[in-house]
Order: sequence, then C-alpha cells, then structure tokens
Amino acid sequence: MNILKYFKGYPEEVLNQIEGLVQSDKLKTYLITKYPAPHNISSDKLLFQYTNGLKQQYLKKAPQLSKVIYEKQKDIVQSALGNHTFISRNHGGKLKSKHEIRVSSTLKKAPMEMLEMLIVHELAHFKEKEHNKAFYNLCTYMQEDYHQVEFDLRLYLLLIDLGKDLY
Repeated sequence: MNILKYFKGYPEEVLNQIEGLVQSDKLKTYLITKYPAPHNISSDKLLFQYTNGLKQQYLKKAPQLSKVIYEKQKDIVQSALGNHTFISRNHGGKLKSKHEIRVSSTLKKAPMEMLEMLIVHELAHFKEKEHNKAFYNLCTYMQEDYHQVEFDLRLYLLLIDLGKDLY
C-alpha cells in the first residue's frame, strides 16, 4: 500500500507509524475511538445551512454563499475533497458574483469534525486565496484542532482506499 498518496512530505517516522497502523489492522480502531459517530448532514440543504452558519459565526463580512452541495468525487478538481468557486458576471449592467462550495460525497459518511474541517478550509479561501500562514491561521481560528483533523482525514481516506468503511 502506497501511503504517500495522502502523506507526501511527512517525516519517515510518521509514515512508519501509519504503516504500522495499517499492517496491524488498527487504523479503523484508531479512527473510531477518536470519532465514534458520523455526522447527520445528509442533504445539500442541510450542508448549505451548516456552512452558512459557520460563515456567519466566523466570517460575517465575507460574501454571501450562493450554493453548497455534495458532489461526486470525479466532478471535483482532481484529488480535492472540496472546491470553492467564485464566478463574476455582468448582468444588466451590474456585476453579480456567486460563491459556491462543493464537497465530495465521500464525506457524507465522515465524522462531523472532518466535514467541518473541509468546510472551514473552503471558507478560509473567501479571505485568503493561497495556502499561506494567514490562511492556516484563519483555519485554526475557525477550528482549533484543524491540523490534527486534517491529518486524521488523510487516515480516513486511506481507510476507504483499503476498502473499509469507518461506520
């Protein structure tokens, strides 16, 4: 199993620990212990409401959301679990803009913290387009354990690649 797909750039020691979890068949146990239940946001409407709630809580002055939906993995940019798009159009002499967030349907059965992490990531792009220090500071402002949950999301994806479900 090539774990580098999700863990490029991680230290050899971390990669060895991940391989140990996989080989000893304890990856699922590790994740289920930390995240005992999946979220219950199953529809696009609920996903929009949840995302808009986070936006209102942390980014009140950010532009309004037009759409937040679950999308089949193949319809999202390659290797991404989410995507934030900004579309600006001239409509009747007025400039209209739309902000959309698309979330991979892979996360429909994920733990709440992982869905929140992805939404936080995409919302952070409202203020910071690049993945820089300010971007990650904003992510950790919205979700304190952002970096740990991001790492655990990579483990979750590895579990799925192994043909196993978490729940």
